[in-house]
Amino acid sequence: MYSLSEIMASKNLVVIGASRNPTKPGAMLLEILRQTGFQGNIAGVNPQGGDIYGVDIFTTINDVPFDIDLAVMIIPPGAIPAATEACARKGVKGIVISSEGFSESGAEGRIYQEEIIKILRSTGMRAFGPNTLGIINTETGLTTSYFASARALRPGSIGFAAQSGIFVGAFMRYLSSFEHLRISKGMGLGNKIDVDESDALNYFSDDEQTQIIGMYLEDIRDGRKFLEAARRAVYKKPVLLMKGGRTAAGSDAIATHTASLAVNDKVLDGALCQSGVLKIGEIEEILAALMGFQWMPLPQGGRIAIVTYSGAQAIMCIDKAIDNGLGLARFQDETRKMLSEVISHDYKSKNPIDIFPDMMVHGFEKTMTRILKALLMDDGVHGVIFISFALFGSDIYRPMVEMIHEYHTKPVFFSLLGDREEVQATGDFFLNHKIPYYLFPEMGIRVMAHMWRYAKFISRMPPLR
Repeated sequence: MYSLSEIMASKNLVVIGASRNPTKPGAMLLEILRQTGFQGNIAGVNPQGGDIYGVDIFTTINDVPFDIDLAVMIIPPGAIPAATEACARKGVKGIVISSEGFSESGAEGRIYQEEIIKILRSTGMRAFGPNTLGIINTETGLTTSYFASARALRPGSIGFAAQSGIFVGAFMRYLSSFEHLRISKGMGLGNKIDVDESDALNYFSDDEQTQIIGMYLEDIRDGRKFLEAARRAVYKKPVLLMKGGRTAAGSDAIATHTASLAVNDKVLDGALCQSGVLKIGEIEEILAALMGFQWMPLPQGGRIAIVTYSGAQAIMCIDKAIDNGLGLARFQDETRKMLSEVISHDYKSKNPIDIFPDMMVHGFEKTMTRILKALLMDDGVHGVIFISFALFGSDIYRPMVEMIHEYHTKPVFFSLLGDREEVQATGDFFLNHKIPYYLFPEMGIRVMAHMWRYAKFISRMPPLR
């Protein structure tokens, strides 16, 4: 059986179902591969032959004049068993089945799927899908997704696997819109006819480019295998998991999406707790957590400091912190002394720190940078949440950004309110400087809690054998 590393490092690729029509997926994929600068050999397969974008389209896979590592199948499901056999005879190492219409669609589709499984088992060939856009390797420019873009193929450090057809492709495109959130490798698992979530975890665990792992799953095929892979991966890097199918209606939808049986959510929660995998509730939260883990150091404890101009938002943050297993930091005497230089009333310098109206006296920049330095130097503060304004523009935050990068001892998160355009501009400034920014501060609390759970878990893990 070929290894997943061999498939992800594929150098020569064919698209079975390539088209001379530029609006068809098979043609779109060939064009994307040309744009990404993929250096391997590329060819199409279609009974009509021809060429498009300078890529030859052969009438059969046997006519392709080079050894093939990977074949992408964008053809009707009924034609795929025969195409899989042809790939095996050609010596292809792996296939990506983009087509849908297999076990998720009924009896006929299940028959096709079983035929493919038999061929894979007898030949050692690997397969992603069916019902997936396949894989991305930003180190080599390889993609099997006609939904990808050259921007999404810029090298990064986030490994992501999704049990979905188009989600991984769409998610990659969205991530690529952030300058400093980039993918290392991406995998669409689909129906998991062969490669599953445990295989993906093992691969990402060993991949040096990948520093953090994100996953979307609807079921877990082999619980024991998954837990072993998860423990091994978590020892090296954070693993963030979104789980679909928490409700009865969601579970019913899963059966028609990827023909999976949703795992009981309470059972899964217990397993994840044992393995150190962090369960994430929604897409917005996983994006927020990626920012925190990518850009900030892990906290040394669970005590936070809140800096705010709004008592209401601070109170909501405190409630969220307690709900998520965090607590409020008690400031050291030296910290209180430093704070008194810009906060005149003692009760406003307690946690949470209220910057209004003192910032009107000392100026916003001086007030905030003095507070930040005091909190960064306080060993009893393990994370900081700033609830601030966007109305001053982004430049006024530059000294704070420089100080955060200089010290880099604890996670710091920002939340901004104000005019929508001003919030967008100042928020982009933070993100472009690798500082986590969220519209509302409760998200920063949730991310801090995830980071602290992970830090605690790995500190207690015995060394891997």
